Amino acid sequence: MLKKIKENKALKFIGNILYILSFILVVLILIVVLIQRFSNNDFAIGGIRIFSVASGSMAPEYEVGDILISKEVPPEEINEGDVVTYKGIKGDVSGKIITHEVVEKIEENGKYTFVTKGTANSQEDPKITEDQIYGKVIYKSVILSFICKLLQNMYGFYFLIIVPLAIIIAKLIVDFVIRRSEKKEEENLEKIEEKKVEENLEKIEEKKVETKASKETSEESEDVKKKN
Repeated sequence: MLKKIKENKALKFIGNILYILSFILVVLILIVVLIQRFSNNDFAIGGIRIFSVASGSMAPEYEVGDILISKEVPPEEINEGDVVTYKGIKGDVSGKIITHEVVEKIEENGKYTFVTKGTANSQEDPKITEDQIYGKVIYKSVILSFICKLLQNMYGFYFLIIVPLAIIIAKLIVDFVIRRSEKKEEENLEKIEEKKVEENLEKIEEKKVETKASKETSEESEDVKKKN
């Protein structure tokens, strides 16, 4: 059975594709989980942050569970209409990470303050300073957003977690069994080769003994003839 699987190129190709897709899916899920559970949106690489939307204040542009990517930019490059991520320090948004649209930009003595508002909200947020802003939203990851939303559903969770892990584990087990089977075959072949070598050596030794015995017999016959 394993030999047929190993020799079947179509099955091998499909198995490898499923394994690669499952591995990529598991990595993406881990990214989403890390973003949701551990990053707290305070972790940045090269000014880039990845975070998930926790409320519907920016619907329908950004829904709950969407994964957004923001980039640190100079405050002078932020304009009205841009969507920014900032840390609230006043009112209901105090201590929260907010992603809202800039509706007003104010410059005083080279410093900038901004007024933001969720597109689904009726009221504006308290004014924020340039120091509160983490960055401007530059991209929404459709794939990560889709995975994040599926993880919130029980069936989606099982489909995205259990199935890929089962495929990965099955692939690893099959590969292990095939490698073990191949190793046994190699060991058996080595034993067969060793046995053949031993048999050949025994035959050579027997032939040498026979040749020697024949030679001795021939010499004895000659000696007898000479005596007679």
